[in-house]
Amino acid sequence: MIKYLFPFLLFLTITNAENINTDNDELENEYPIENINQAIIEPSVDCLILQDENSIICKFETNRNLEDKEIVVQWVDPQGDVSRSRNMIVPAGHASIYDYRYINGRLLGSWTFKVIENEKSYTTTFELK
Repeated sequence: MIKYLFPFLLFLTITNAENINTDNDELENEYPIENINQAIIEPSVDCLILQDENSIICKFETNRNLEDKEIVVQWVDPQGDVSRSRNMIVPAGHASIYDYRYINGRLLGSWTFKVIENEKSYTTTFELK
């Protein structure tokens, strides 16, 4: 009985593998990658202050793209000076990027997190007390 089990399982594996390949072809036709930008959203930024972890986490969310997208991320302190500026890349197929800073050592007051993408600017503010 056991000597028939191995060939039977091999046969099932091969037949199911063929079905999987045809299923993938059907899915590619139903959901082509060219439609990646169909759900267009307005890019946005948001920050979260985690006092217990001594962190400020900021997120930039945009539309998924088929190519890498370069953005500039800036942290503006309460005095209006750019505390940190970074060039970052949103990889192809991704829709968001995060940046974080520690709370300790930051000036108290109203901070601005700013993202520049294709000459457009997106900002949010948060308060450190």
